[in-house]
Amino acid sequence: MGGVDPPRGFESHPLRLKFLLGTDDSDSLVGSVARLLEERGHEVVEAPVSEWPQVARRVGEGVAAGEADQGVLFCWTGTGTSMAANKVAGVRAALAWDPWIAKGAREWNDANVLVMSLKRTDVSQAEAILDAWLSVGEPDPEEQANIDALEELDRRR
Repeated sequence: MGGVDPPRGFESHPLRLKFLLGTDDSDSLVGSVARLLEERGHEVVEAPVSEWPQVARRVGEGVAAGEADQGVLFCWTGTGTSMAANKVAGVRAALAWDPWIAKGAREWNDANVLVMSLKRTDVSQAEAILDAWLSVGEPDPEEQANIDALEELDRRR
């Protein structure tokens, strides 16, 4: 049976996802990641560039409110936006510098915001990280109790 193979990173997400992207610095990596997501059939909305706490809050609140299915954040190291986004109830932001971290964050933690460093991530590495992130459609059911525990921590705020 002939046919066209789905784009890489699209296998587990046959439905189109909406991503909210944010950064504290204009950088070509952000545009490249937006294009990579769009090439895989996803919708991308970019938040205005602003200081890392504000942009992380905007993306986090957008994901938590259901304005987007998932978020992608960038800052120089990735640490600041990750920390700030995780202050928003309902956000599980993961700083990924390697594909296996991105896959694990989705599979074991049900992460909904991917964070990458502008300083240490090149386009080919970002593509591999995105493919790993998108390869997980649903979290591992064996991790549900741990994911529920994270949600309980949110409710205690």
